[in-house]
Amino acid sequence: MKVRPYPGRREMNQPVIAPSMLKCDFGDLKTEIAALARAKAEVLHWDVMDGHFVPNLSYGAMVIAATRPLTDMFFDAHLMMSEPERYLDDYIAAGCDAITVHIEAVPDPSAVLKRIRSAGLLAGLTFNPKTPVSALTPYLAECDLVLTMSVQPGFGGQNFIPEVLVKLRELKAQVSPETILSIDGGIGLKTIGESYAAGARLFVAGSSVFDETDYGKAIGDLEKVAIGVSG
Repeated sequence: MKVRPYPGRREMNQPVIAPSMLKCDFGDLKTEIAALARAKAEVLHWDVMDGHFVPNLSYGAMVIAATRPLTDMFFDAHLMMSEPERYLDDYIAAGCDAITVHIEAVPDPSAVLKRIRSAGLLAGLTFNPKTPVSALTPYLAECDLVLTMSVQPGFGGQNFIPEVLVKLRELKAQVSPETILSIDGGIGLKTIGESYAAGARLFVAGSSVFDETDYGKAIGDLEKVAIGVSG
């Protein structure tokens, strides 16, 4: 199967804001997705939590599948779960375009990454703030996307952990220029500039988008600040 193009590949140095659906109004998903489309969002980030790997529950593949017909935006699924390989087929069938798993949940992720790629999706690997980059190094060549967690995964609205920027720079030095470097947690106007400067190009943003009344302005402001601060 042919991999669906990721929006940011057109101009790899341009920041791409991925609203985190964890912070949206679940009672009116259709309206929320329409508003994000009007705001010119290109990527929707789906945080999937199992209540085991992280101490919280969110939504599953059925919710993602139900929203897939509503938009052609790129669906980026972040599986914060134990044994994600057991559920990959569900998320592939739901219409995800990228699936990211945790190195802490799958210490040897080669088979999982290959399975995601073989389904025509982008394969991602992520790590928690206390996990060293060296845990990912053997698998970086098998990744289309690497996600740096800048908060402890499990809950939205946490404060950004600045120490992870050192790890992001370390990753940037190791990966191919084609690899998408993403960051998730506490991303807002005060943190996106330094994250962009450290190498991130895909920014998962929850409160900094959904707490605003004008999603388009929120996304546009984040993009401008990212480029402006980094010079």
